[in-house]
Amino acid sequence: MDISIHSSFLPHTDPDASLAFYRDVLGFEVRNDVGYQGMRWITVGPVDQPDTAIVLHPPTATPGLTDDERRVIAEMMAKGSYFGVNLAASDLDDTFGKLAGSGAEVVQEPTDQPYGVRDCAFRDPAGNMVRIQEKR
Repeated sequence: MDISIHSSFLPHTDPDASLAFYRDVLGFEVRNDVGYQGMRWITVGPVDQPDTAIVLHPPTATPGLTDDERRVIAEMMAKGSYFGVNLAASDLDDTFGKLAGSGAEVVQEPTDQPYGVRDCAFRDPAGNMVRIQEKR
């Protein structure tokens, strides 16, 4: 089989703030920015990885969600436990410094984990956990 990761989805609560984080802070390119009925889906990805993307989407755009489900989604996003993404960087300390300097919300400074990776963590403007692992 020839299977690859094409796109992953992360919810956003403020499309402009998410766009600024993923484009201006992380340096991802904008591949698509689509509006429909007052909502926006924004596709971003690393410049050197044209076949891999993250789609930033309205979290409650799924048809048929109940009010209770919308409330639970909002609560989980506020806690940062709804969605997340793992990224990798060759120089974790430099990447961490740039992200922390941008004002991104730091969750964890670069740390050697007991399971063999060195990583750090931030939250994006919607509360999604963004973990960055050092490439080895």
